[in-house]
Amino acid sequence: MTRSWPLIVAMFLALGGLSAVAGYEMAPPRAAHWREIAWPFPRDGWPAGRAFRCGSTECGTEVEVYLRPKLGFCNCDSGVADDDEVDRVADVDMISPRFVPRKAGDAVRVADMPGRIRAYDLDGHRTAIGIAVSHRCDLMAVAAQGSGDAARVQQTTLKFLEGREIRTWMAAAMEGR
Repeated sequence: MTRSWPLIVAMFLALGGLSAVAGYEMAPPRAAHWREIAWPFPRDGWPAGRAFRCGSTECGTEVEVYLRPKLGFCNCDSGVADDDEVDRVADVDMISPRFVPRKAGDAVRVADMPGRIRAYDLDGHRTAIGIAVSHRCDLMAVAAQGSGDAARVQQTTLKFLEGREIRTWMAAAMEGR
């Protein structure tokens, strides 16, 4: 029995090491590194929101996302109805007053709220994404800007908005908490 102890310990260590490697290999990839930054826009009729930045190394392109609730600012019956509404409410104009839609927008669902998403050209060399989603009579405005192509900036922004922390914050903000 004393001879088998080293063998048992070695097998136990090998099994533990293999389990750790398997756990590492099976783990989902790490989320991109986002850091919260100060709200970069001047005060207006709405409270400041939250702003985040992800660098090109972490996200494949540099992206900044700005989001804030606009309570009581949405059509209670139809929600976000069309692209013109996204143009007016998504705060893209705060990034640059010279924004040009790339094409018609699309329906989108963010944090279980329906709305619309639209891509824009900014100043001829940057991309912006405008998102407006609603819950009851309230609106969540999301604007993003990045140096990459529109599809990459949009994909990166939507992936960020799917994160648990942001979804939880959006739900609480829409309830006025």
